[in-house]
Amino acid sequence: MKHELRGVGAALVTPFLEDFSIDFETLTKQVEFIVSNDVDYLVVNGTTGESPTTILEEKKALLAHTKKVNAGRVPVVYGAGGNSTSHVIYHINQMDLTGVSALLSVCPYYNKPTQAGLIAHFNAIADASPIPVILYNVPGRTITNINVETTVELAKHPNIIGLKDATSSIEQAMALAKALPEDFLLLSGDDNLVVSQVSVGYQGVISVIANGFPKEFSALTHSALDGDFKTAANYQYRFLDFDTLLYAEGNPVGIKKVMEIRGLGSARTRLPLLECSSALGDKIKEAMIREGFLDA
Repeated sequence: MKHELRGVGAALVTPFLEDFSIDFETLTKQVEFIVSNDVDYLVVNGTTGESPTTILEEKKALLAHTKKVNAGRVPVVYGAGGNSTSHVIYHINQMDLTGVSALLSVCPYYNKPTQAGLIAHFNAIADASPIPVILYNVPGRTITNINVETTVELAKHPNIIGLKDATSSIEQAMALAKALPEDFLLLSGDDNLVVSQVSVGYQGVISVIANGFPKEFSALTHSALDGDFKTAANYQYRFLDFDTLLYAEGNPVGIKKVMEIRGLGSARTRLPLLECSSALGDKIKEAMIREGFLDA
């Protein structure tokens, strides 16, 4: 299980029609594009999929459609997290998780639990989940950091198999890699730190950029995993501008513009996120041309 989630997981975007309903035809095209270009697994209903703005029935439809299109070619991970433990467990119980390899569950946000509260929260979710759980630490969004000691404690639960680390802290990454068992799955949540984090023991990344550049980002990640850090760094340099541009107006605003430029859906986002501005869109397109991802 843990080894099949090594490499690159694409945190899928959710495409929308003009009326802001889900565009399943485009979702089919996006999944085909990503799966056929060397990504190792798919992540449905994450932040990049605008999970805060989709209702339960939409989440069910997104997961079912993605599984159908994927047809078992790569593993699927499903995002089920929140700041109410009982609500998260209810969410899990409502989903058909057949064929899903793991849940990705974000650190509770807004209500700022203690580390002891985090341990109780995630243990309760792991107890209730019929499939393995990957913790998701993103203090830039949640305020609360799942610290190293808490992660080590949670790793003792047999149904908690890994952590997506989006702290942007290489110091914390090193401390985690040192403290955790080797079979505990450590995944980067920061596209710009993949090379650095793999160098200290991480086994891959759950990526935003992989939506628009799956083949290249897979090559970057697997070069690093194979110990070819020079090749990996050269790929990483090509993405440097995107590390700023794609998040300038919030995620997934920028990556949805990339998908639109590639002919894979519109850049529409649901409120409160606004669609990519024309000024930012021009900069993204210029960067794609400059780095050889798009013909002039």
